[in-house]
Amino acid sequence: MRGELGEDVYASWFRGVEIEEVDGGIVHLSVATRFLRNWLKTHYYDSVLKQAQGEWPSAERVEFTVRQPHFTIEPPKETPCARQTPSPAATDRAQLPMPLRTGYEGFEGSPLDPRLSFASFVVGNSNKLAHAAAKQVAHASSSPQSPFNPLFLHGNVGLGKTHLLHAIAWEVKQQNPEAEVLYLTAERFMSGFVQALRARDALAFKEKLRNIDILLIDDMEFLQGPTIQQEFCHTLNSLIDGGRQVVVAADRAPTHLDKLDMRMRSRLGGGLVAEMKTMDYELRHKILEKRAQEACAETAGLEVSDTVLAFLAERLTESGRELEARCIVCGRATSSPTSPVTIAGAEQIVRDLMRGTEPRRVRIDDILRTVSKHYGVNRGDLLSGRRNRSIVRPRQIGMYLAKLLTSRSLPEIGRRFGNRDHTTVLHAIRKIEQLMTDDNQLREEIELLKRLLRD
Repeated sequence: MRGELGEDVYASWFRGVEIEEVDGGIVHLSVATRFLRNWLKTHYYDSVLKQAQGEWPSAERVEFTVRQPHFTIEPPKETPCARQTPSPAATDRAQLPMPLRTGYEGFEGSPLDPRLSFASFVVGNSNKLAHAAAKQVAHASSSPQSPFNPLFLHGNVGLGKTHLLHAIAWEVKQQNPEAEVLYLTAERFMSGFVQALRARDALAFKEKLRNIDILLIDDMEFLQGPTIQQEFCHTLNSLIDGGRQVVVAADRAPTHLDKLDMRMRSRLGGGLVAEMKTMDYELRHKILEKRAQEACAETAGLEVSDTVLAFLAERLTESGRELEARCIVCGRATSSPTSPVTIAGAEQIVRDLMRGTEPRRVRIDDILRTVSKHYGVNRGDLLSGRRNRSIVRPRQIGMYLAKLLTSRSLPEIGRRFGNRDHTTVLHAIRKIEQLMTDDNQLREEIELLKRLLRD
């Protein structure tokens, strides 16, 4: 589906789709919301069925269902570092409390994961500013004036933005159980607003949002549509002007959210903007060490040596989710619970994610983001028909890098650069190649961009 529809469409609509089972010619897929279920059935049913039949020839139809949350009302205590057998109380899942969602006066928010608390968050140089700001916002939620409002967290996938949003929500509810906390993804906000419009209840929808104590919005980059953006901007202004806290997370800074209008970008950047950078080796090692201690505490006799942790920290460099997932797999895939995890065993398990033999896969979206940031031009200008020299040259460099670093065809590159003809792409590539033969500065700039994209 990613290859057929492109990265942007895939990330917007298919990122959270999960395969539940294939039974009797029916492929059962689950999604997070009713809005997403209806949208996929209406717009992408035939495409999904086609792909499913390529995987399971006996598939006759596809069924979309809405997943039910399975989270608990209390966040867990910090797992002790000592390796010990868990107590019966810790393993008795039947005694877990009822599930909890954030919400306000009938408006249902997204579920909170009890594992994502400040206690379980590992702090390093790349995220200490975001962590400190999040804790200060959570502790100051009951004060009349918040130190950072709004708080905007941004960074690539898997670096802990969602973790901090959940942690803020848990901390606020622990300090003040009566506080009205609402945690939403941008997709759920859009879903709720569309449903309110259909029910002719948009005014009540907006009034509910404007009366909560703290609003947390995740995946802000997916907020689309001028009407929805306008209403969200009104809600944002109302909350902040009323002294209510707003925390937003996205994959890039407010100034680079090209799908949002300038007024909203300015408002989102009016508080504290904290970047969560790529994890360095030290932080990756600390995360693996903490997760390994938790795994060893849950599995009697399991041992993970520091040598294995160092190996994993060196090889796994993408995100915290990758680190945690592979650490869990290493513990579960050990041939015997009493035998230690070896480097050979760890290498076998993480081979699909090791980057020692293959370069990082570069996407056209990465190229657009890197080029626009390096040359100080708006991404929208790169995709537009503007012919200013300050825009044409970066656009040509982007096309050259797309041909050099990706497997996309010339027509596909042209489509991703503002629906341009493949001959335009070919001209851009030849132009840059010609200029590089005589311009040392241009060669150095392109080498720098290549390193930035591959690192």
